[in-house]
Amino acid sequence: MKKRDDHITWRKLDNTAQLFPVIANKEISHVYRISATLKEEVRPDLLQQALEDVLPWFDVFRVRLRRGFFWFYFEENKNRPEVEDETEYPCRYIDPHGRRKFLFRVSYYRRRINLEVFHAVSDGMGAITFLKELTYRYIDLFRNESKGEVKKYSPSEECILDQEDSYFKHYRKKKGKGYSTQRAYQIKGRRIYGGAISVIHGYVSIEDLKKTCRSCGVSVTKYLTAVLIYSIYEEYMNRQQDKNPIGINLPINLRAFFDSSTTSNFYAVTLIEFLSRGENHTFQEILSEVSRQMDEKIKKEKIEEVLSYNVSAEKNPFIRILPLVLKNLGLSYKFRRSSKSATTTLSNLGQIRVLPGYEDEIEQFHVMMGVFKTQEMKCAMLSYKDQAVITFTSVFQESYLQKAFFRNLAKEGIKVAIESNGVINEKV
Repeated sequence: MKKRDDHITWRKLDNTAQLFPVIANKEISHVYRISATLKEEVRPDLLQQALEDVLPWFDVFRVRLRRGFFWFYFEENKNRPEVEDETEYPCRYIDPHGRRKFLFRVSYYRRRINLEVFHAVSDGMGAITFLKELTYRYIDLFRNESKGEVKKYSPSEECILDQEDSYFKHYRKKKGKGYSTQRAYQIKGRRIYGGAISVIHGYVSIEDLKKTCRSCGVSVTKYLTAVLIYSIYEEYMNRQQDKNPIGINLPINLRAFFDSSTTSNFYAVTLIEFLSRGENHTFQEILSEVSRQMDEKIKKEKIEEVLSYNVSAEKNPFIRILPLVLKNLGLSYKFRRSSKSATTTLSNLGQIRVLPGYEDEIEQFHVMMGVFKTQEMKCAMLSYKDQAVITFTSVFQESYLQKAFFRNLAKEGIKVAIESNGVINEKV
Protein backbone atom coordinates (compact mmCIF):
# COMPACT_ATOMS: atom_id res chain seq x y z
CA MET A 1 0.00 0.00 0.00
CA LYS A 2 1.01 3.63 -0.53
CA LYS A 3 0.86 6.27 2.21
CA ARG A 4 -1.09 9.50 1.98
CA ASP A 5 -0.13 12.66 3.85
CA ASP A 6 -2.47 11.83 6.75
CA HIS A 7 -0.78 8.43 7.20
CA ILE A 8 -3.73 6.51 5.75
CA THR A 9 -2.42 3.97 3.25
CA TRP A 10 -4.13 3.22 -0.05
CA ARG A 11 -3.74 0.99 -3.09
CA LYS A 12 -5.32 0.62 -6.50
CA LEU A 13 -7.80 -2.11 -7.26
CA ASP A 14 -6.42 -5.06 -9.20
CA ASN A 15 -7.46 -5.47 -12.82
CA THR A 16 -10.41 -7.79 -12.19
CA ALA A 17 -11.63 -5.90 -9.12
CA GLN A 18 -12.35 -2.70 -11.06
CA LEU A 19 -15.56 -4.11 -12.51
CA PHE A 20 -17.28 -5.09 -9.26
CA PRO A 21 -17.87 -1.65 -7.63
CA VAL A 22 -19.48 -0.53 -10.90
CA ILE A 23 -22.05 -3.31 -11.21
CA ALA A 24 -22.63 -4.46 -7.61
CA ASN A 25 -25.98 -3.74 -5.95
CA LYS A 26 -28.66 -5.61 -3.99
CA GLU A 27 -29.60 -7.60 -7.09
CA ILE A 28 -26.01 -8.36 -8.20
CA SER A 29 -24.04 -8.66 -4.98
CA HIS A 30 -20.88 -10.38 -6.30
CA VAL A 31 -20.41 -11.75 -2.80
CA TYR A 32 -19.30 -15.32 -2.13
CA ARG A 33 -19.08 -17.31 1.09
CA ILE A 34 -16.50 -19.76 2.41
CA SER A 35 -17.19 -21.35 5.78
CA ALA A 36 -15.52 -23.69 8.26
CA THR A 37 -17.57 -26.05 10.42
CA LEU A 38 -16.03 -26.95 13.78
CA LYS A 39 -16.64 -29.81 16.21
CA GLU A 40 -17.88 -27.43 18.95
CA GLU A 41 -20.34 -24.51 19.06
CA VAL A 42 -18.73 -21.21 18.09
CA ARG A 43 -18.18 -18.73 20.91
CA PRO A 44 -18.86 -15.20 19.61
CA ASP A 45 -16.49 -13.51 22.08
CA LEU A 46 -13.55 -15.68 21.02
CA LEU A 47 -14.38 -15.29 17.34
CA GLN A 48 -14.44 -11.50 17.80
CA GLN A 49 -11.03 -11.61 19.47
CA ALA A 50 -9.67 -13.88 16.73
CA LEU A 51 -10.84 -11.47 14.03
CA GLU A 52 -9.28 -8.48 15.79
CA ASP A 53 -6.00 -10.40 16.13
CA VAL A 54 -5.82 -11.66 12.53
CA LEU A 55 -7.15 -8.75 10.46
CA PRO A 56 -4.21 -6.33 11.03
CA TRP A 57 -1.94 -8.81 9.23
CA PHE A 58 -4.17 -8.92 6.12
CA ASP A 59 -3.87 -5.58 4.34
CA VAL A 60 -5.89 -7.01 1.44
CA PHE A 61 -8.97 -7.29 3.68
CA ARG A 62 -8.37 -4.31 6.00
CA VAL A 63 -9.70 -1.78 3.50
CA ARG A 64 -12.69 0.29 2.50
CA LEU A 65 -13.65 1.40 -0.98
CA ARG A 66 -13.11 5.00 -2.09
CA ARG A 67 -14.04 6.81 -5.28
CA GLY A 68 -11.38 8.88 -7.03
CA PHE A 69 -11.70 11.09 -10.09
CA PHE A 70 -10.15 8.48 -12.40
CA TRP A 71 -10.42 5.16 -10.50
CA PHE A 72 -11.88 3.48 -7.46
CA TYR A 73 -9.21 2.71 -4.88
CA PHE A 74 -8.84 0.91 -1.54
CA GLU A 75 -8.02 2.86 1.60
CA GLU A 76 -6.79 1.40 4.87
CA ASN A 77 -9.70 0.85 7.25
CA LYS A 78 -8.76 1.39 10.90
CA ASN A 79 -12.24 0.68 12.26
CA ARG A 80 -12.95 -2.27 14.53
CA PRO A 81 -14.48 -5.22 12.64
CA GLU A 82 -17.49 -6.87 14.25
CA VAL A 83 -18.65 -10.48 14.00
CA GLU A 84 -22.37 -11.14 13.89
CA ASP A 85 -24.89 -13.90 14.43
CA GLU A 86 -26.07 -15.26 11.09
CA THR A 87 -29.69 -14.19 10.64
CA GLU A 88 -29.88 -13.51 6.88
CA TYR A 89 -29.56 -15.59 3.73
CA PRO A 90 -26.01 -16.04 2.43
CA CYS A 91 -24.13 -13.92 -0.10
CA ARG A 92 -26.25 -10.80 0.28
CA TYR A 93 -24.97 -7.42 -0.85
CA ILE A 94 -22.17 -5.80 1.15
CA ASP A 95 -22.76 -2.05 1.03
CA PRO A 96 -19.35 -0.31 0.87
CA HIS A 97 -20.94 2.64 2.68
CA GLY A 98 -22.17 0.53 5.60
CA ARG A 99 -20.80 -2.09 8.01
CA ARG A 100 -18.10 0.32 9.17
CA LYS A 101 -17.14 0.18 5.47
CA PHE A 102 -15.39 -3.21 5.53
CA LEU A 103 -15.89 -5.22 2.34
CA PHE A 104 -16.31 -8.56 4.07
CA ARG A 105 -18.41 -9.95 6.90
CA VAL A 106 -17.71 -12.64 9.47
CA SER A 107 -20.70 -14.40 11.00
CA TYR A 108 -21.36 -17.56 12.97
CA TYR A 109 -24.14 -20.13 13.19
CA ARG A 110 -23.95 -22.96 15.70
CA ARG A 111 -20.64 -24.70 14.83
CA ARG A 112 -19.97 -22.73 11.64
CA ILE A 113 -17.74 -19.72 10.97
CA ASN A 114 -18.74 -17.84 7.79
CA LEU A 115 -16.55 -15.50 5.78
CA GLU A 116 -18.39 -13.54 3.08
CA VAL A 117 -16.32 -11.43 0.71
CA PHE A 118 -17.10 -8.77 -1.88
CA HIS A 119 -15.22 -10.03 -4.94
CA ALA A 120 -13.39 -6.73 -5.48
CA VAL A 121 -11.27 -7.57 -2.42
CA SER A 122 -10.04 -11.07 -3.19
CA ASP A 123 -10.82 -14.32 -4.96
CA GLY A 124 -11.53 -17.67 -3.34
CA MET A 125 -7.89 -18.57 -2.78
CA GLY A 126 -7.21 -15.35 -0.87
CA ALA A 127 -10.37 -15.85 1.17
CA ILE A 128 -9.37 -19.41 2.08
CA THR A 129 -6.05 -18.12 3.42
CA PHE A 130 -7.84 -15.53 5.57
CA LEU A 131 -10.50 -17.95 6.82
CA LYS A 132 -7.94 -20.61 7.76
CA GLU A 133 -5.89 -18.09 9.77
CA LEU A 134 -9.05 -16.81 11.47
CA THR A 135 -10.09 -20.37 12.32
CA TYR A 136 -6.63 -21.33 13.59
CA ARG A 137 -6.60 -18.30 15.88
CA TYR A 138 -10.11 -19.04 17.15
CA ILE A 139 -9.14 -22.63 17.98
CA ASP A 140 -5.97 -21.46 19.74
CA LEU A 141 -7.97 -19.02 21.87
CA PHE A 142 -10.54 -21.72 22.68
CA ARG A 143 -7.84 -24.21 23.68
CA ASN A 144 -5.75 -21.80 25.72
CA GLU A 145 -8.56 -20.10 27.63
CA SER A 146 -8.83 -22.94 30.13
CA LYS A 147 -5.06 -22.85 30.65
CA GLY A 148 -5.10 -19.13 31.37
CA GLU A 149 -2.46 -18.45 28.73
CA VAL A 150 -3.06 -16.57 25.49
CA LYS A 151 -0.09 -16.17 23.19
CA LYS A 152 0.22 -13.19 20.89
CA TYR A 153 -0.98 -14.00 17.38
CA SER A 154 1.42 -14.40 14.49
CA PRO A 155 0.55 -15.95 11.11
CA SER A 156 1.06 -19.69 10.67
CA GLU A 157 4.00 -21.03 8.69
CA GLU A 158 1.74 -21.75 5.69
CA CYS A 159 0.28 -18.22 5.56
CA ILE A 160 1.34 -15.99 2.66
CA LEU A 161 0.47 -12.29 2.90
CA ASP A 162 1.46 -11.18 -0.61
CA GLN A 163 -0.90 -8.56 -2.09
CA GLU A 164 0.74 -7.81 -5.45
CA ASP A 165 -1.31 -7.10 -8.57
CA SER A 166 -0.28 -10.25 -10.42
CA TYR A 167 -2.28 -9.23 -13.49
CA PHE A 168 0.11 -6.36 -14.11
CA LYS A 169 3.21 -8.29 -13.09
CA HIS A 170 2.55 -11.08 -15.59
CA TYR A 171 1.12 -8.94 -18.37
CA ARG A 172 2.69 -9.53 -21.77
CA LYS A 173 1.46 -7.63 -24.78
CA LYS A 174 -0.34 -10.10 -27.00
CA LYS A 175 -3.30 -10.07 -29.31
CA GLY A 176 -6.11 -11.04 -26.98
CA LYS A 177 -9.63 -12.10 -27.85
CA GLY A 178 -12.63 -10.46 -26.18
CA TYR A 179 -15.33 -12.28 -24.26
CA SER A 180 -18.27 -13.95 -25.97
CA THR A 181 -21.44 -11.90 -26.35
CA GLN A 182 -23.55 -14.73 -27.78
CA ARG A 183 -26.61 -15.34 -25.65
CA ALA A 184 -26.52 -18.65 -23.79
CA TYR A 185 -29.42 -20.85 -22.80
CA GLN A 186 -31.07 -19.41 -19.66
CA ILE A 187 -32.52 -21.51 -16.84
CA LYS A 188 -36.03 -20.39 -15.90
CA GLY A 189 -38.29 -21.22 -12.98
CA ARG A 190 -40.64 -19.90 -10.31
CA ARG A 191 -38.74 -17.54 -8.06
CA ILE A 192 -38.68 -17.93 -4.28
CA TYR A 193 -40.47 -15.06 -2.54
CA GLY A 194 -38.93 -12.53 -0.18
CA GLY A 195 -35.39 -12.56 -1.51
CA ALA A 196 -34.65 -16.01 -0.08
CA ILE A 197 -31.87 -18.21 -1.46
CA SER A 198 -32.05 -21.99 -1.72
CA VAL A 199 -28.82 -23.74 -0.73
CA ILE A 200 -28.31 -27.44 -1.46
CA HIS A 201 -25.08 -29.22 -0.50
CA GLY A 202 -24.06 -32.55 -1.98
CA TYR A 203 -21.45 -34.46 0.04
CA VAL A 204 -19.54 -36.68 -2.36
CA SER A 205 -16.95 -39.38 -1.75
CA ILE A 206 -13.63 -38.16 -3.17
CA GLU A 207 -12.49 -41.75 -3.65
CA ASP A 208 -15.59 -42.63 -5.70
CA LEU A 209 -15.42 -39.41 -7.71
CA LYS A 210 -11.75 -39.77 -8.61
CA LYS A 211 -12.22 -43.44 -9.49
CA THR A 212 -14.97 -42.52 -11.95
CA CYS A 213 -12.90 -39.69 -13.43
CA ARG A 214 -9.90 -41.98 -13.88
CA SER A 215 -12.05 -44.52 -15.71
CA CYS A 216 -13.14 -41.73 -18.08
CA GLY A 217 -9.61 -40.37 -18.44
CA VAL A 218 -10.56 -36.83 -17.35
CA SER A 219 -10.06 -34.44 -14.42
CA VAL A 220 -12.68 -33.85 -11.73
CA THR A 221 -13.55 -30.40 -13.13
CA LYS A 222 -14.01 -31.77 -16.66
CA TYR A 223 -16.25 -34.54 -15.40
CA LEU A 224 -18.44 -32.32 -13.22
CA THR A 225 -18.75 -29.68 -15.96
CA ALA A 226 -20.01 -32.39 -18.31
CA VAL A 227 -22.44 -33.70 -15.68
CA LEU A 228 -23.77 -30.17 -15.17
CA ILE A 229 -24.28 -29.61 -18.91
CA TYR A 230 -25.87 -33.04 -19.37
CA SER A 231 -28.24 -32.38 -16.45
CA ILE A 232 -29.36 -29.06 -17.98
CA TYR A 233 -29.79 -30.77 -21.36
CA GLU A 234 -31.94 -33.50 -19.75
CA GLU A 235 -34.05 -31.48 -17.34
CA TYR A 236 -34.55 -28.12 -19.04
CA MET A 237 -34.01 -28.74 -22.75
CA ASN A 238 -35.75 -32.14 -22.63
CA ARG A 239 -33.06 -33.34 -25.06
CA GLN A 240 -34.39 -30.93 -27.71
CA GLN A 241 -32.61 -28.59 -30.09
CA ASP A 242 -32.02 -25.01 -28.97
CA LYS A 243 -30.50 -22.08 -30.83
CA ASN A 244 -28.62 -20.98 -27.70
CA PRO A 245 -25.76 -23.08 -26.32
CA ILE A 246 -25.45 -24.16 -22.71
CA GLY A 247 -22.56 -22.04 -21.42
CA ILE A 248 -20.64 -22.83 -18.23
CA ASN A 249 -18.29 -20.23 -16.78
CA LEU A 250 -15.22 -21.84 -15.19
CA PRO A 251 -13.09 -19.54 -12.98
CA ILE A 252 -9.42 -20.52 -13.40
CA ASN A 253 -6.85 -19.96 -10.65
CA LEU A 254 -3.99 -18.24 -12.50
CA ARG A 255 -1.52 -18.96 -9.69
CA ALA A 256 -1.27 -22.45 -11.16
CA PHE A 257 0.14 -21.00 -14.41
CA PHE A 258 2.23 -18.09 -13.17
CA ASP A 259 4.65 -17.52 -10.31
CA SER A 260 2.22 -15.88 -7.89
CA SER A 261 1.02 -16.34 -4.33
CA THR A 262 -0.99 -13.12 -4.08
CA THR A 263 -4.05 -12.91 -1.83
CA SER A 264 -5.56 -10.34 -4.20
CA ASN A 265 -7.66 -11.48 -7.15
CA PHE A 266 -5.76 -13.55 -9.70
CA TYR A 267 -8.14 -15.59 -11.80
CA ALA A 268 -9.70 -15.64 -15.25
CA VAL A 269 -12.98 -17.06 -16.50
CA THR A 270 -13.18 -19.63 -19.31
CA LEU A 271 -16.48 -20.30 -21.08
CA ILE A 272 -17.29 -23.92 -22.00
CA GLU A 273 -20.21 -24.29 -24.42
CA PHE A 274 -22.41 -27.08 -25.73
CA LEU A 275 -24.99 -26.56 -28.50
CA SER A 276 -27.80 -29.10 -28.65
CA ARG A 277 -28.68 -29.97 -32.25
CA GLY A 278 -31.79 -31.94 -31.40
CA GLU A 279 -30.04 -35.28 -31.49
CA ASN A 280 -30.09 -37.72 -28.61
CA HIS A 281 -26.75 -36.52 -27.24
CA THR A 282 -25.02 -38.94 -24.88
CA PHE A 283 -23.13 -38.04 -21.75
CA GLN A 284 -19.93 -39.40 -23.29
CA GLU A 285 -20.39 -37.09 -26.29
CA ILE A 286 -20.76 -34.08 -24.00
CA LEU A 287 -17.80 -35.15 -21.87
CA SER A 288 -15.59 -35.46 -24.97
CA GLU A 289 -16.56 -31.97 -26.12
CA VAL A 290 -15.99 -30.46 -22.66
CA SER A 291 -12.58 -32.14 -22.44
CA ARG A 292 -11.61 -30.88 -25.89
CA GLN A 293 -12.58 -27.28 -25.12
CA MET A 294 -10.86 -27.26 -21.73
CA ASP A 295 -7.65 -28.67 -23.21
CA GLU A 296 -7.76 -26.00 -25.88
CA LYS A 297 -8.64 -23.03 -23.68
CA ILE A 298 -7.00 -23.77 -20.32
CA LYS A 299 -3.34 -23.61 -21.23
CA LYS A 300 -0.80 -20.89 -20.57
CA GLU A 301 -0.70 -19.50 -24.13
CA LYS A 302 -4.47 -18.96 -24.22
CA ILE A 303 -4.58 -17.62 -20.67
CA GLU A 304 -1.85 -15.10 -21.51
CA GLU A 305 -4.08 -13.84 -24.34
CA VAL A 306 -7.00 -13.39 -21.92
CA LEU A 307 -4.76 -11.64 -19.39
CA SER A 308 -3.39 -9.37 -22.12
CA TYR A 309 -6.90 -8.46 -23.30
CA ASN A 310 -8.01 -7.59 -19.76
CA VAL A 311 -4.96 -5.53 -18.78
CA SER A 312 -4.43 -3.76 -22.12
CA ALA A 313 -7.61 -1.71 -21.68
CA GLU A 314 -6.41 -0.47 -18.29
CA LYS A 315 -3.02 0.44 -19.77
CA ASN A 316 -4.57 2.28 -22.72
CA PRO A 317 -3.54 5.98 -22.35
CA PHE A 318 -6.88 7.23 -23.66
CA ILE A 319 -8.89 5.11 -21.21
CA ARG A 320 -6.61 6.06 -18.31
CA ILE A 321 -7.41 9.77 -18.64
CA LEU A 322 -11.18 9.25 -18.83
CA PRO A 323 -13.06 10.32 -15.68
CA LEU A 324 -14.40 7.48 -13.55
CA VAL A 325 -18.01 8.18 -14.52
CA LEU A 326 -17.21 7.47 -18.18
CA LYS A 327 -15.15 4.38 -17.33
CA ASN A 328 -18.12 3.11 -15.32
CA LEU A 329 -20.46 3.51 -18.28
CA GLY A 330 -18.09 1.51 -20.45
CA LEU A 331 -17.65 -1.27 -17.88
CA SER A 332 -21.41 -1.50 -17.29
CA TYR A 333 -22.05 -1.84 -21.01
CA LYS A 334 -19.34 -4.48 -21.34
CA PHE A 335 -20.79 -6.48 -18.43
CA ARG A 336 -24.35 -6.34 -19.79
CA ARG A 337 -23.19 -7.68 -23.15
CA SER A 338 -21.09 -10.52 -21.77
CA SER A 339 -23.19 -11.54 -18.74
CA LYS A 340 -25.78 -13.36 -20.87
CA SER A 341 -23.16 -15.59 -22.51
CA ALA A 342 -23.24 -18.14 -19.66
CA THR A 343 -26.04 -20.34 -18.35
CA THR A 344 -24.36 -20.79 -14.99
CA THR A 345 -20.99 -20.96 -13.23
CA LEU A 346 -19.08 -23.91 -11.81
CA SER A 347 -16.26 -22.89 -9.47
CA ASN A 348 -13.91 -25.57 -8.11
CA LEU A 349 -11.62 -24.33 -5.33
CA GLY A 350 -9.88 -27.69 -5.13
CA GLN A 351 -8.55 -29.46 -2.05
CA ILE A 352 -8.32 -27.53 1.21
CA ARG A 353 -5.62 -28.67 3.60
CA VAL A 354 -5.12 -27.43 7.15
CA LEU A 355 -2.19 -27.71 9.53
CA PRO A 356 -2.04 -31.12 11.28
CA GLY A 357 -2.67 -29.61 14.71
CA TYR A 358 -6.12 -28.36 13.62
CA GLU A 359 -7.52 -31.23 11.54
CA ASP A 360 -9.37 -32.81 14.46
CA GLU A 361 -11.09 -29.51 15.32
CA ILE A 362 -12.32 -28.63 11.79
CA GLU A 363 -15.06 -30.91 10.51
CA GLN A 364 -15.82 -29.44 7.08
CA PHE A 365 -15.53 -26.48 4.69
CA HIS A 366 -18.19 -25.12 2.32
CA VAL A 367 -18.22 -22.58 -0.50
CA MET A 368 -21.16 -20.88 -2.20
CA MET A 369 -21.70 -18.03 -4.64
CA GLY A 370 -24.25 -15.26 -4.92
CA VAL A 371 -26.60 -15.38 -7.91
CA PHE A 372 -27.92 -12.64 -10.19
CA LYS A 373 -30.47 -12.09 -12.95
CA THR A 374 -28.72 -13.86 -15.84
CA GLN A 375 -27.34 -16.64 -13.60
CA GLU A 376 -30.05 -17.38 -11.05
CA MET A 377 -28.45 -20.68 -10.12
CA LYS A 378 -24.74 -21.30 -9.49
CA CYS A 379 -22.57 -24.21 -8.43
CA ALA A 380 -19.36 -24.20 -6.38
CA MET A 381 -17.27 -26.93 -4.82
CA LEU A 382 -14.25 -27.71 -2.72
CA SER A 383 -12.75 -30.79 -1.09
CA TYR A 384 -11.61 -31.44 2.46
CA LYS A 385 -10.15 -34.69 3.75
CA ASP A 386 -12.00 -37.52 1.95
CA GLN A 387 -15.09 -35.57 0.91
CA ALA A 388 -16.05 -33.07 -1.78
CA VAL A 389 -18.87 -30.63 -1.08
CA ILE A 390 -20.77 -29.44 -4.15
CA THR A 391 -23.13 -26.54 -3.39
CA PHE A 392 -25.93 -25.13 -5.53
CA THR A 393 -27.32 -21.67 -4.74
CA SER A 394 -30.59 -20.77 -6.45
CA VAL A 395 -33.57 -18.41 -6.39
CA PHE A 396 -35.93 -21.03 -7.87
CA GLN A 397 -38.66 -22.94 -6.03
CA GLU A 398 -37.81 -26.07 -8.05
CA SER A 399 -34.72 -28.24 -7.68
CA TYR A 400 -34.85 -30.08 -11.00
CA LEU A 401 -31.25 -29.40 -11.93
CA GLN A 402 -29.84 -30.24 -8.50
CA LYS A 403 -31.76 -33.54 -8.46
CA ALA A 404 -30.58 -34.49 -11.94
CA PHE A 405 -26.97 -33.54 -11.19
CA PHE A 406 -26.67 -35.65 -8.04
CA ARG A 407 -28.73 -38.46 -9.57
CA ASN A 408 -26.28 -38.64 -12.48
CA LEU A 409 -23.38 -38.90 -10.03
CA ALA A 410 -25.12 -41.64 -8.06
CA LYS A 411 -25.76 -43.62 -11.27
CA GLU A 412 -22.00 -44.01 -11.61
CA GLY A 413 -21.68 -45.48 -8.13
CA ILE A 414 -20.54 -42.23 -6.50
CA LYS A 415 -21.79 -41.96 -2.92
CA VAL A 416 -23.79 -38.73 -2.39
CA ALA A 417 -25.47 -37.33 0.74
CA ILE A 418 -27.72 -34.26 0.46
CA GLU A 419 -28.31 -31.36 2.85
CA SER A 420 -30.33 -28.17 2.28
CA ASN A 421 -31.21 -24.98 4.12
CA GLY A 422 -34.90 -25.91 3.87
CA VAL A 423 -36.01 -22.95 1.75
CA ILE A 424 -37.72 -25.24 -0.77
CA ASN A 425 -39.96 -27.92 0.73
CA GLU A 426 -39.22 -30.84 -1.53
CA LYS A 427 -36.98 -33.85 -1.30
CA VAL A 428 -33.80 -33.62 -3.36
